[in-house]
Amino acid sequence: MLRRAETYDALYGGFRWDIPERYNMGVDVCDRWAAREPDRLALTFVEKDGSIRDYSYGDLKRLSNRLANLLADKGVARGDRIGILLPQAAETAFGHIAAHKLGAISIPLFMLFGEEALEYRLANSGAKAVITNADGAAKLAQIRDRLPELAHVFTIDGARQGTLDLHSEMAGQSEEFQPVDTAADDPAVIIYTSGTTGQPKGALHAHRVLLGHLPGVEMSHDFLPREGDRIWTPADWAWIGGLLDVLMPALHHGVPVVAHRFEKFTGEAAFQFLQDHKIRNAFLPPTALKMMRQVESPEKRWKISMRSVASGGETLGAELLDWGRRVFGVTINEFYGQTECNMIVSSCGAIMDARPGIMGRAVPGHRLAIVSDGGEELQTGELGNIAVRRPDPVMFLGYWNNEAATDAKFAGDWLLTGDTGIRDEDGWIRFVGRDDDVITSAGYRIGPGEIEDCLIGHPAVKMAGVVGKPDRQRTEIVKAYVVLADGIAPGENLAREIQSWVKTRLSAHEYPREVAFVDALPMTTTGKIIRRELREQAKRELEGK
Repeated sequence: MLRRAETYDALYGGFRWDIPERYNMGVDVCDRWAAREPDRLALTFVEKDGSIRDYSYGDLKRLSNRLANLLADKGVARGDRIGILLPQAAETAFGHIAAHKLGAISIPLFMLFGEEALEYRLANSGAKAVITNADGAAKLAQIRDRLPELAHVFTIDGARQGTLDLHSEMAGQSEEFQPVDTAADDPAVIIYTSGTTGQPKGALHAHRVLLGHLPGVEMSHDFLPREGDRIWTPADWAWIGGLLDVLMPALHHGVPVVAHRFEKFTGEAAFQFLQDHKIRNAFLPPTALKMMRQVESPEKRWKISMRSVASGGETLGAELLDWGRRVFGVTINEFYGQTECNMIVSSCGAIMDARPGIMGRAVPGHRLAIVSDGGEELQTGELGNIAVRRPDPVMFLGYWNNEAATDAKFAGDWLLTGDTGIRDEDGWIRFVGRDDDVITSAGYRIGPGEIEDCLIGHPAVKMAGVVGKPDRQRTEIVKAYVVLADGIAPGENLAREIQSWVKTRLSAHEYPREVAFVDALPMTTTGKIIRRELREQAKRELEGK
């Protein structure tokens, strides 16, 4: 979708959206290629034992058509919701494709969700069918009687009590299916937000959301697609980062997607995977990068040939960027977005030098600004809300059955991301933090990301989370919760050394006045630090609890 340019200004200024009125995401990522090159490689699935199963676009079309026919026979119709409770798997891919070709709405669901999380999402969405495996079926069995709208559960690994064997049921279905004629604005997928405050909300997206993602995906991968590209991510396809930042855009572009279910993700396993499967492009969340960074001398132990590495979710700093250049041979491109409006900011090493601690610039096609709570655009250098102007193809249609929350997401025509930032005179946007993550200390407003990045640069630090702890004199002080590298013992001397490390590298007002050593940090299922829990812990410490 992007035309290659030599400068950012030329790239942004020369871009125009071309969104067709009639458009179906499933047809786009599958049938379009199957008609032109049915034998073209679409998916490579690596089993636990290392065996490989390849799927062509022709395979995906046949499988998704059989599934669409099966769902239709079971009474699933246009607009019905279909939960897909699976890890990275071929069935995950053709499950979404079938739902979209049927005109139904797919709901990606994370395998590690507990019964309560699943019950809320399936009840809230009114899901009529779920495609899962034995593990998912066991959880659903405990809540099925509280989900009256859930009519069918299909399992990919054989029938269980109360489920149908997906593949056996598909076997008797036709490989021919006439996709539903959908508009680009018709609903296609509900992705539930992380739900760090209150119950998660279902962000309803239209078929056009894929087209809206393409400029950001292409920019963050230094102009994807290129000859020889081959992409992988450890991010689960149940999240927007795996599904719409990798799987669907790659299928759209004809770039082979390599998939694998790690029983346990480690840095060593990731490097081995990159080498063994000749990965050229990767989306690596910050947590994965930090784990890989703990591996000693990877550039000497593995032969990898990366063309692009993208990361999003948290701001990367100089330490990780420098490490990435040395190990991957490319600049890690940062991107930014959220479930409601994703891939709207990115860097692009092919045409502009990265700026540590700064996410990037507006992706072509998206109008961004820093605005007040009331939606007034602020001046360059002012701290405010990172906002996106509507209409925008990547923007959600609204929260499922929650008009009040949808209205609250906007200030006029500006979608408020809930994140604060600063834009400089060149349009670079520095992420400061979530509204409630910003630390106010002695009159300073301090973002935790830069401090966390500085902390992990210390050789003794493996992971770090930074929050504000209430303080009578300063309003808040900076407190750091630190996970130490293997073999490092905590102690007061090390705490002082870490404090000095930050003070001399950042500033005196940003160093952590308190350092606590912990075994692990609270993390979301997408690998982000849950600072809210750390803030609550800091308050409990203050109260002596």
